[in-house]
Parts: sequence; structure tokens; C-alpha cells
Amino acid sequence: MNGSGSAAVPFTRHARPTVFGSMLRDPMVMTGMSILLAMLILTLAGPFLIANDPVTVNMSERLLPPSWEYPLGTDHLGRCLFTRLVTGAETTLGISALIIVMVMLIGIPSGLLSGYIGGRVDALLMRIVDGMSVLPDFMLVIAISGFLGPNLQNMIIAIVLINWIGYARVVRSIVLSEREKEYVWAARVAGCSMWTILRRHLLPQIIPPVLVFAALDIGKTILVISGLSYLGLGAQPPSPEWGAMLNDGRTYFQTAPQLMIYPGVAIMLVVISLNLIGEGLRDILDVRGQ
Repeated sequence: MNGSGSAAVPFTRHARPTVFGSMLRDPMVMTGMSILLAMLILTLAGPFLIANDPVTVNMSERLLPPSWEYPLGTDHLGRCLFTRLVTGAETTLGISALIIVMVMLIGIPSGLLSGYIGGRVDALLMRIVDGMSVLPDFMLVIAISGFLGPNLQNMIIAIVLINWIGYARVVRSIVLSEREKEYVWAARVAGCSMWTILRRHLLPQIIPPVLVFAALDIGKTILVISGLSYLGLGAQPPSPEWGAMLNDGRTYFQTAPQLMIYPGVAIMLVVISLNLIGEGLRDILDVRGQ
């Protein structure tokens, strides 16, 4: 039995409904999914409910309190905070999902090949990983973003260049433990090619830990994106993005704290919900020590 009281569930094609059912019964996962779903619905429905422009400046309406026209009030430039928060969600969550997909497309094949082939391929990957592990990830991302220039595209490149390493490590460690097992040897004896073994036999084994890793990593990625935008290395004005909104409201924290509170709470809720989902999945799929 795992920590949430649910039995570990093998991740196979026939077990997927069971995994989904376990997720629905897990209070940790359901809490995270409920928070995330509510924010996604608000993000999608928000533009239809409030049709204010998120970037149009109106100095005559700056720092207004909440009203029917401006549900969360306005910022220091007279822009609707609700509209900017909703539009910022599309930017922050969309970029985070794009980054996770990109790092998985790089990290999973790299880890599979490194762990299965070994030798020089594995040694080369480990030298790259060791070299990039000298400094904390966030410091490296800041350095690369600063070198490339402050904008969203360069920020995405910087994060992807660093984050794929974690996925490659996880996949490599699993492949190293699985490649000498009987089912892999049986596939080799049966004449299966390396690509067939990787695709049909080893790839299914890495799905559970990679799903858990991705669920936890997307929360970290959101924090990195927001942090870089707060430092001026990500989204540039007037683009609405949660980290950039924090930076915009920094000067007005004592007189208008809501300018920082609203995006700060949004970041906190999304990260907490994703962490709850990741922890719940780890218990359900019985993924430990990865």
C-alpha cells in the first residue's frame, strides 16, 4: 500500500482505466486537479466574460478598486487586472507546457540511447550532465537568458537547454536497471532490433516515472518562467505574464499590494495543484527512488 492508501497500479494498456480510477479516488490528486481545472476554466472563459484589452493604457483609470467593469480593479497604467491575469495564465501555462514537451522530446531519447548503448555514448552524455551540474539550474538559465537576450523565445531556449538533463538522467537510470532483465534478453534472442526493444519493451517502463517527473517539473518550470520575467529576462512589457506582473507591481507594493498579490496567488495555486497531482501520481504508480 502506498502513502495515500491506494495500491500501486502497473502502468499497462489494460491498467489505464484502473490508474484513472485510482486518481479519482485519491484526495491529493483530486484536490490538485480541481484547483487546476478551475483555473483553466477561468482562463478559457475569462475573455468572454470581461472584454477589456490587457495592454491598452488608460491613465485616467489607474489603480481603480474592483467593479463590474474591472472585477479585480486596474493597475498603475489603468489596465484591467483580471484580463491581464487571465491572459497571463495563457502565456505562463502555455509556455510551461511547451517547454515540458520540448525537454521530453530531447531528454527521453537521450536517456534511452545512453542507458541502452552505454560505452562512449553514455560517457559523453554523463560528461555533459556533470559539466552542467556544476552550478544550480536557475543560475545557468539566468546566464544563458542574459547572454541570448531578454525575450520569451530566448528564455524558452535557455530553460530547455538545462531542463532536458533531468529527464535524461531519470530515463537512463531506469534503462540501466532494465536492460539486463530477462524480457530484454528474450527480445534480443528473438532477433528484435535495438529500436524495437527501445520502443516496445523499454519505453513503456519509463512512462510512470517520467509522468510523475513532468507533473512535478512543470510547477518548477512555472516558477522559473515567472522568476525570469520578474528579473526582466522573460516576457517584456506590455505582454501580460504573471512574473512580469509581479515586477510591474513591485514599486506599488505598499500603496497597491494587489498588483503583486493577484499574480503571486495565481502562481502559488498552480504550483501547489501540480505538486499535489505529481505526488498523488507517484503514490498511485508506485514510483519511488527515481
